[in-house]
Amino acid sequence: MTRVNQYIRAPKVRVVMDNGDQLGVMSSNEALQKAKSLGLDLVEITAKSDPPVCKICDFGKHKYQQAKLKKGNVNSAPKLKEIKFRVRTEQHDYNLKCSRIEKFLDEGSKVKVGLMFRGRENAHKQLGIEVLKRVVADMEGMANVDQPPRLAGRNVGMLLSPLPAEQRVRKFTAHDDGELIEADDEPTADEEE
Repeated sequence: MTRVNQYIRAPKVRVVMDNGDQLGVMSSNEALQKAKSLGLDLVEITAKSDPPVCKICDFGKHKYQQAKLKKGNVNSAPKLKEIKFRVRTEQHDYNLKCSRIEKFLDEGSKVKVGLMFRGRENAHKQLGIEVLKRVVADMEGMANVDQPPRLAGRNVGMLLSPLPAEQRVRKFTAHDDGELIEADDEPTADEEE
């Protein structure tokens, strides 16, 4: 909790103005009088230093700036997205998933690519590793491989991180512009004309 004005307990404080000018070390009462004469508050910035550092500024404005700083730091961490493949993923679905991976990488997110074996696929685990190696080859212009394809029980997984924006080259186009028609959908009489 930030101490303000008369709640600052230290007998001596180092005083700094809002614009960065240093006023030096003085008693906390003297610093408080200086702040009040300017119509501002005395705000404790660093309590652990000896003597504590206090700033003469508008406390409301200081609180707002600190909240804004804290909010900005929360969103800076890269997000982790996940895409799952199957051993028998068809070409069209493969292209869609790869375009989605490119989209996530373009947004700056890391992508975890996974593949799970079912039934008799467990006997041919090299096929799953080949699928992920194919993804690595296709994403060469977009991503670095942080964690190469690794087998863990019935799953194979790897982690991709985006290349710097100026080095990215998209190979697949985004399919977010319209609805996709499923292969088993029959066209209606209106669509045939």
